[in-house]
Amino acid sequence: MIEDKRCYVVACGGTGGHIFPGLAVARVLKQRGHRVAVWISGRDIESVAIKGWEGDVLLTGARQLSIRTIPHMIRAFFRCLKGLHRLKPDALLAMGSYSSLPPVLAAQIAKVPVFLHEANSVPGKAVEFLSRFALCTATSFKETGEWLQDRTVCCTGLPIRDDLAGQPRFDEIPTESFVIFVTGGSQGALRLNQLTSQALVLLNQEHPGQFYVIHQSSKKDEESLRELYANEQIPAMVSPFFPEMGRAYASADFVVARAGASTCFELSALGKPALLVPLPSAVRNHQHFNARVLVKSGGADEGVQSELTPRSLMRYLANKLRNRSSLAHMSQAIRVLAVPDAAERVADEIERRTAFVRPAATL
Repeated sequence: MIEDKRCYVVACGGTGGHIFPGLAVARVLKQRGHRVAVWISGRDIESVAIKGWEGDVLLTGARQLSIRTIPHMIRAFFRCLKGLHRLKPDALLAMGSYSSLPPVLAAQIAKVPVFLHEANSVPGKAVEFLSRFALCTATSFKETGEWLQDRTVCCTGLPIRDDLAGQPRFDEIPTESFVIFVTGGSQGALRLNQLTSQALVLLNQEHPGQFYVIHQSSKKDEESLRELYANEQIPAMVSPFFPEMGRAYASADFVVARAGASTCFELSALGKPALLVPLPSAVRNHQHFNARVLVKSGGADEGVQSELTPRSLMRYLANKLRNRSSLAHMSQAIRVLAVPDAAERVADEIERRTAFVRPAATL
């Protein structure tokens, strides 16, 4: 650990897959005595996630880049530049996505050292472009380095929320129930919600009363899913956001999910076997490549959304329900990929590489 205390900015807006890992690193840096400011773009999901953070917060106003949002991005750039001149940080860590663009470009103008973190196995366009300005790009998957061969790269794993492990099951779920946790990530997933709910209705016809559903949906689907499960007499818990995600995972025997990086590393850390259904429209098909790493470990299976039907998914889940002993092997296999100290590793790299960098206050 570096003895002198410094100031760092962590830019982690966009989705839950960016903000939760960023906050994990920010908390480690703060625990080590540094001053830390968290910069987010200002979306609703960010305001929910940031509630537990005690420290400086800046809303940059960054938007998904398009012709229509260029004025917003320009304003975000100047807002970030002003923030950097005020804070005079020793370094800026950006967690990827469109929300990294204004902070990193502003850091270049202000001569603030930049670090990046790429969550997915295939780097996004923002990280691929911005990595040329970074002292180092930290990656979650070792495979990512193949895409950034001319950049300085270090593999740290993906920081996950520290409130997930060691949580108890939900009290209202019967201990004998086979619990299926369905999650499309922080944004929900319309097609995944439809597919799994229809499959679970069919599963209930063959195995009534033998399973329980925890379903993290989008806000749009919440009421319709709740009504469907109630009408079909399927015991279920439905919500677009679970404040106690650790309890949801602890209750789950099996998970059906998208293959976002955060989900993949949460599953690995908690040893949860899963069926991963990558989002077909994901940039560069990165969710498929994320899923492939977990499938190779033996801890997960991959389903192709266009090939899955409610009945085929029902048969798959019925097989898992009938052969619960096989899930123990999957659980053990997926834990091999866990990196429990990823946040500390990212913080270590930032401290080590800025130990002898001239503080921004002297520039």
